[in-house]
Amino acid sequence: MKQFTLPKSCLLRKTGEYNLVYRNGTRLRGRGFTLVCLGSSQPSSRLGISIQAKTGSAVRRNRIKRIIRETFRLHREIFPASHDIVFAVRPEFSIHGMNDVRAAVAVLTGLPEQHDEQV
Repeated sequence: MKQFTLPKSCLLRKTGEYNLVYRNGTRLRGRGFTLVCLGSSQPSSRLGISIQAKTGSAVRRNRIKRIIRETFRLHREIFPASHDIVFAVRPEFSIHGMNDVRAAVAVLTGLPEQHDEQV
């Protein structure tokens, strides 16, 4: 079961880490969101999530963050390997579940989308 955990070491947590990625990272723009990626010397990727308050209520923003984190936890293969990644959500971002996030990220990163019936 340990393979399915998301330890805090896999998350960007400090303002300086976010600023470094924003300043030096490459931007991949999608519909309603942007992935900002910066190569890292760490063996695994780290994820940060940035959502504007204009996106909606705290309930909506927290739901979006949960879905993005869960997608990252279960489908790391669609995210760039050994990178620090900031998933920046714009107010027009609309998702209904993990499959929407997975499909959108797979299109941006150029990886083939995998279909699962039980997600």
